[in-house]
Amino acid sequence: MTSNQNKIIFLIQCEDRKGILSATSTWFYNRSYNILHCQQHTDNIEGRYFMRIELDMQDLKTTRKELEDDFAEFARSYNLSWECHYSDYNARVAIMVSKTSHCLYDLIARKNEGDLKCEISLIISNHPDLEVIANQFRIPFYYLPVTSETKSEQEAKIRTLLKRFDIDLVVLARYMQILSAEFTSEWQGKIINIHHGFLPAFQGANPYRRAYERGVKMIGATAHYASEDLDQGPIIDQDVVRVNHELSPNGLRDVGKDVERRVLAKAVQAHLESRIIVYKNRTIVFDVER
Repeated sequence: MTSNQNKIIFLIQCEDRKGILSATSTWFYNRSYNILHCQQHTDNIEGRYFMRIELDMQDLKTTRKELEDDFAEFARSYNLSWECHYSDYNARVAIMVSKTSHCLYDLIARKNEGDLKCEISLIISNHPDLEVIANQFRIPFYYLPVTSETKSEQEAKIRTLLKRFDIDLVVLARYMQILSAEFTSEWQGKIINIHHGFLPAFQGANPYRRAYERGVKMIGATAHYASEDLDQGPIIDQDVVRVNHELSPNGLRDVGKDVERRVLAKAVQAHLESRIIVYKNRTIVFDVER
């Protein structure tokens, strides 16, 4: 089996009870599917069961819709919540930015290197500064300046663009505007945001200067799905780096940029590889052997 093998991926969750794994694997066996990989997790506090199954796509002898309709009948009998994904599909991604370029450059580089399996279909910004990057990589760039008077109008334009480009995932790569509750609700589970690990202690402008003044000993970053409370959505990935008194505010910022790049890329990759199940305000993120 190679990492490039096309797969059908099922993400399943339900109330924890005996026999779910056996029943599900038997269902696929009876339809002659080879299970390439199966991961499971039981949350004993919530009484919830989670499972991710990879199937060999070569075993698909029906249409994809027929497979999903057939599985839906089985899922109803066991009261399963589920999703079905196909690894041969390249998700269409929109990246939203402001003036900071480090996360944008990193995502484009990882996509071009093949680490992120997707199409970056467009870049949207409330500032014109990063248009040069979009032009460099021949990615459509849309400048939509935001003021308190134009906010709802610009969000409507963003919605139109996302629909026109048939977008699957929105990545807020240091987009320094708060999206409306209506927008995040419409795109629930399809917007990934990154922020530095100082929140909520150092919100607002110049957090690295205030972190320096407080003598912080760790710098981190958090990637999460955006929600109505923008920085309170389900966390996908986090990381921290220890720092000391020798770093200036600019030094802290450089460390923070590196952490933000890595954490955002890991979160986007997990989403694109269909490795995330959301339950309430938490995520189950399955690792994949490479």
